[in-house]
Amino acid sequence: MTEKRMIPFSPPDISELEIEEVAAALRSGWITTGPRTKQLEKNIAAWIGTEKCVCLNSQTACAEMALHVMGIGDGDEVITCAYTYTASASVIAHVGAKIVLIDTQKDRLEMDYDALEAAINENTKAIIPVDLAGIPCDYSRIFEIVERKKHLFRPSNEMQKALGRIAVMADTAHAFGAKWHGRMIGSVADFSSFSFHAVKNFTTAEGGALTWRTIPGIDNEEIYKKLQLLSLHGQSKDALAKTKLGAWEYDIVDTYYKCNMTDVAAAIGLKQFERYPEMLRRRKEIIGKFDSALKPLGVETLNHYTDEWESSGHLYLTRLPGITLEQRNEIIIKMAERGVACNVHYKPLPMHTAYRNLGFDINDYPNAYGHFVNEITLPLHTSLTDEDVEYVIEQYAEIVKEYI
Repeated sequence: MTEKRMIPFSPPDISELEIEEVAAALRSGWITTGPRTKQLEKNIAAWIGTEKCVCLNSQTACAEMALHVMGIGDGDEVITCAYTYTASASVIAHVGAKIVLIDTQKDRLEMDYDALEAAINENTKAIIPVDLAGIPCDYSRIFEIVERKKHLFRPSNEMQKALGRIAVMADTAHAFGAKWHGRMIGSVADFSSFSFHAVKNFTTAEGGALTWRTIPGIDNEEIYKKLQLLSLHGQSKDALAKTKLGAWEYDIVDTYYKCNMTDVAAAIGLKQFERYPEMLRRRKEIIGKFDSALKPLGVETLNHYTDEWESSGHLYLTRLPGITLEQRNEIIIKMAERGVACNVHYKPLPMHTAYRNLGFDINDYPNAYGHFVNEITLPLHTSLTDEDVEYVIEQYAEIVKEYI
């Protein structure tokens, strides 16, 4: 009998490099937003291929600040998918806009693009597609839709007027390092919000990054400055700028928010960034092992690597056709008893109290519910050894044979 192992679901991959850099940041005397945060922004922008990047304290903050930059708020509608984590939708409520949820496709976890197109009206200001598991959405289809619907678009400020259509403001929380038709995710949507939370591929403990494509007629430096104001109380100078001789004085230009990244967090990110190509390679290798072993058993999985896209390999979602919700939960418990922590991605938003209270009903999202009922996410992270991977495969294969 195989010796029992303990396989956590998604521990952070932290090496001595990150620890040493955090110690250096602490010793430097500069621990809030400063030179390390600015350097991480430059590294990310150069890698993704955008002129600018802003690092903040979460993906949620990035997505919300992007909505503020575009002036989206009361009276506006923003569309996102029902099959996602709350952050994709809660930011819409944060700015006072109306949340519009779209069901998934019947056989895919992406939003139903026909339903997306049908939901657009004169109040629609943005779409938040979700790159679930690190797999890019069909951005070609999304941009075709917003172009076809340009005649309905009613801009309410200069930024919206310059863009001239509904903004595509992607939730790329899972997709740092993914590619779409050879282009880095982060340079495809109008705005892209990445998560560097502890369970993500690339971590700063808590944190995120916002990148954006150039909008004709809009200065990227002005967008960057606006984001700095939004994320630091509307203060005209950050702490780093105030350290210059005689430069203590500042202005508060508006009553904004507080969601900047610290240099302690950025220190982790700087060293993660050096290691990240190898971490992506390892995730791809593990996914290959999972696919080879599980697909022949009838386990349905996502296609992470195709001619059109390259995933970041963030999550390994599986579906067991025909099983009930109770059976799915039984399997997760059986895996836990064997030391393997599994998860579910996701419980559709209309099933949660907050969204039910907003008037959403899961019965209106049958495809999302159908995906949820038989979904199980296996551990996928770069702390897994080859022996760990084989153990997960062996245990899962043995258990699921009883159900499919």
